[in-house]
Amino acid sequence: MSGQLRYVVDRTRHVREILHASPSTALEMLVDARRDRGHAAAMPVSADELMSLQSGIIARRQLVSRGWADHDIARMLRRRLWASVFDGVYVNHTGELLWLQRAWAGVLFSWPAALTHDSALRAADGPGRRSADDGQVHIVVERDRRLVRAPGIELHRRRAFGKHVLWNLGPPRVRYEQAAIDVATSADSEYAAVAALSQAVQSRRTTARRMLSAMDERERLPRRQWVTGVLRDIDEGTCSVLEHGYLTRVERPHHLPCGRRQLAGVGKSGRIYRDVAYRLPLVVELDGRLFHDSTSARDRDFDRDLLAQVEGQLTTRLAWGQVFDRPCWTAAQVGVLLQQRGWTGAPMACGEGCALRG
Repeated sequence: MSGQLRYVVDRTRHVREILHASPSTALEMLVDARRDRGHAAAMPVSADELMSLQSGIIARRQLVSRGWADHDIARMLRRRLWASVFDGVYVNHTGELLWLQRAWAGVLFSWPAALTHDSALRAADGPGRRSADDGQVHIVVERDRRLVRAPGIELHRRRAFGKHVLWNLGPPRVRYEQAAIDVATSADSEYAAVAALSQAVQSRRTTARRMLSAMDERERLPRRQWVTGVLRDIDEGTCSVLEHGYLTRVERPHHLPCGRRQLAGVGKSGRIYRDVAYRLPLVVELDGRLFHDSTSARDRDFDRDLLAQVEGQLTTRLAWGQVFDRPCWTAAQVGVLLQQRGWTGAPMACGEGCALRG
């Protein structure tokens, strides 16, 4: 490696290591950055370099620590080279902020702080994440801090939050498991909670077991018992809201046989998974467009149906109405299909108002 290339590599590594060295002083450590690492230690990080690392955002305290005076900052604002985002936080343009810039601004304004809840998930998933932007950047700080509420920032307070933060990332963010759990436990409905947990697992960035372990690290957590049950179901193969609804509203409460979930097979379009395959010749596919909304996904659905027919199995497709609006009626019909294929049992009523009592 040439001397010039080594300088660039060492310089980049040096800047990032110092920037995220510690949760309490990470950004401020850039001021007096000096380490015995050859060229990398020869020069402190400039304001321009720091802004580049922070997506064009910088805080007043970071500028002051680099020798900037208030009149220097005022000049940049007056010339419209910078714009003020919050009090003491600036961006290096005057246009509309990108989401990542809003995230950095929120973290720097609230520092020491980190992204949490849906903002942490969005930062981890990247710009291609398919989710609606509610206009809020979710930030977590220590429980006992008193901060001025800034527009566009939703503050969350937690004791010793730093142990759950990835300080080496930019912007710093709560670990994926913890963020997904926070979204689920604060959701407005069970549907939204299951969706958050299912999407976290489907992202392939975590697993149900890792989230269960992460829950053990939290002293206080709303819906702990219920979320634990959902994660255990997901760990057993239930990987969407509709599949979980079928398990908890149709199959389990009406004492239907326990189906095998996400049974793997190979179709013309590649590897396929059957939602619920009973040991009798019956397959139940949960057709929720929320998780099957692309052409390739629909093509795999038809492959599964065709393979089931080849193997002598009946495939029945259920959607949201059968699972969430009419679960008792659906259980009765699935029970009939199972009985026609050799099941010697019978579905049971789930409660006083169950349709199976009629």
